[in-house]
Amino acid sequence: MELNIVQQVAVYALPVVFAITLHEAAHGYVAKHFGDTTAYMLGRVSMNPLRHIDPIGTVLIPLLTMFLGGILFGWAKPVPVNFNHLRNPKKDMLWVALAGPGANLAMALGWAVVMKLANMMPDSPFSLPMALMGMAGININIVLMVLNLLPLLPLDGGRIAVSLLPGRLAYRYSMLEPYGMILLVILLFSGVLGAIIGPLIHVTKSLILLLFGI
Repeated sequence: MELNIVQQVAVYALPVVFAITLHEAAHGYVAKHFGDTTAYMLGRVSMNPLRHIDPIGTVLIPLLTMFLGGILFGWAKPVPVNFNHLRNPKKDMLWVALAGPGANLAMALGWAVVMKLANMMPDSPFSLPMALMGMAGININIVLMVLNLLPLLPLDGGRIAVSLLPGRLAYRYSMLEPYGMILLVILLFSGVLGAIIGPLIHVTKSLILLLFGI
């Protein structure tokens, strides 16, 4: 079904806000669990989207990528984590970093349930909106999960790499962080990013749809 831009915004708005919001809140929650209360003290361990929304990353960029086509892309205000406050900084960094993509995977599965329910009641007036929103939720959460697992700092995958690398190599790798977002933007607008993560997104989405028989 072909949707106009207004319909696309209506379908994607809720999944996008929750995908980005809960991703960031998950980082803060796990950081608090391992000893860093920075995000908690700033009120960022919250499901309130207003605490996480970035006007550019959460609103403008997703709208532009939706309008221009390609991979739906966006971000929220990063949750502040002081890794030095973690009980075991290098080890615990792994779990803090994994929390965001893990939240996106959980939400993708949750939206798959919504889509499955929609398919089970085809005569309901809510069936089509639920199915469209369910697919949107699956799409955006898989994109965010796969994107954030790229081993580039300051993405979660970069934090995971720093956590797993030996001390000296991890330190050298962490020094590349100031250039990570520049490289990511170059990859995005050159089309290389889509070529890298596109197949991973397709495989992950196919597995979820197969799991739920959709």
